Amino acid sequence: MTDAKIPLAGVIGCPVAHSKSPQLHGHWLKTHGIAGYYVPMHVEPEDLAETIRAMPKMGFVGANVTIPHKEAVMEIADKVTDRAKLIGAANTLIFRKDGTIMADNTDGYGFITNLHQGASDWDPKSGPAVVLGAGGACRAVIASLMEAGVPEILLSNRTRERADQLQKDFGNLIRVVDWVQAGNAIEEGKLIVNTTSLGMVGKPRLRVPLDGLQASAVVTDLIYAPLKTDLLQTAEEAGCTVVDGLGMLLHQAVPGFERWFGHRPEVDAATRAAALR
Repeated sequence: MTDAKIPLAGVIGCPVAHSKSPQLHGHWLKTHGIAGYYVPMHVEPEDLAETIRAMPKMGFVGANVTIPHKEAVMEIADKVTDRAKLIGAANTLIFRKDGTIMADNTDGYGFITNLHQGASDWDPKSGPAVVLGAGGACRAVIASLMEAGVPEILLSNRTRERADQLQKDFGNLIRVVDWVQAGNAIEEGKLIVNTTSLGMVGKPRLRVPLDGLQASAVVTDLIYAPLKTDLLQTAEEAGCTVVDGLGMLLHQAVPGFERWFGHRPEVDAATRAAALR
């Protein structure tokens, strides 16, 4: 029998029962023979700070954070990475050996890595990216596209004010397009990204004209339920390269797992299958 501490990690949300992260991390722990556990934790907003500060004493080495806590954890953490500050939210916590809590955001990393894996021929500098939506996930997408070297981002949201705010936050690389003109913007796009919930199971359809899609464009949807949204189906029929949203979920989990458990996992077919179980 060993006295070594078994590392613990998990995902904090409210609600959290829908999260695929326990399946994903559980698969990696088993695959790599790591003695550790990853658990879902339903935490109410009023209990968040107390819960997070108690976790290191319970053996936790870190945690993922999901809705509605991604902004609040930044106020609790002792250190916040520059990318989390830029995005305005954190999805990964690291409990360091010196007792401090670091908050990071790996959503942008997950998005751009999934994009490169699913569309290996995509060149960020080939032309404008069209981004639909202006929520929290959109900020991570914009930050990663800017870092990748996309020359221009055409941003369109149902509520223009939110898109205008993102332009103020990120600068003139962003050109805001009215929602009713989103179809025209798509004609210019070498990359099309849907960051809205439109098209998700239980949500309204994405009603943006897609007849202007270029066959040379790459089209990706952050939604992974269903895996092939109407947007991706239409884009595929138009000859575009399409990338589903599941890979972003998988890739964003890699840096956290590596920090917590000391092994960098691969995102492969078995990983996708584990997340879809």
